[in-house]
Amino acid sequence: MEYPQYRPQQADRLPLTDAELEALDGLLMELPTDAAMNIEGLDGYLTALLLSPQAIEELPGAAWLPAIWGGDGAEDPAPFKSGKQKKRVVLLTLRHLHSIACQLREAPDRWEPIFSVAEKGDAEMIDAEEWSIGFLTAVDMNPQAWAPLFDDAEAGVLLEPIAQLGGDESQLSDEEREELGDPTVRDALSRSVAESVPELFARRYPA
Repeated sequence: MEYPQYRPQQADRLPLTDAELEALDGLLMELPTDAAMNIEGLDGYLTALLLSPQAIEELPGAAWLPAIWGGDGAEDPAPFKSGKQKKRVVLLTLRHLHSIACQLREAPDRWEPIFSVAEKGDAEMIDAEEWSIGFLTAVDMNPQAWAPLFDDAEAGVLLEPIAQLGGDESQLSDEEREELGDPTVRDALSRSVAESVPELFARRYPA
């Protein structure tokens, strides 16, 4: 199939229901590849595409959609069972992308990223690792464009928790790796991510 280009003015504003999010996650997780994103990684990936210095509206769909399922095989619509299944993933993804954009633009205080949540006693501990890995996947598509943001005194601080959670652990010291293994540290970093993204969006799209 020919991939559609993201056009905000033509996009479906209706956010995905919980059932549709679960269905999208299931479609991706059922693919015969370990490279497909789960719904958390996809949410982070799409958020980064919206924040990227290179506007996603300028990118053809083929430049960013296939990364969601680990790339296309030699024969379309691999790794999907059918073109219909692939089209459903694409359409749900485009709707979710536009929903994220609308939330961050119109009601950033109500934006809710998709993070892992675990119960610890009476408290909820959140973990944005998969989300951050997805975010950095988008960054790696155009590292030169992102480099000034990571080097910027203000934006760099906002991006730091994402880099810590989603970065290559092999590059960390034993002390840093042990610290990241603490669920309370991961929870604090994840909450920092949730606070940082609306600020990054406001910088990218100033009123």
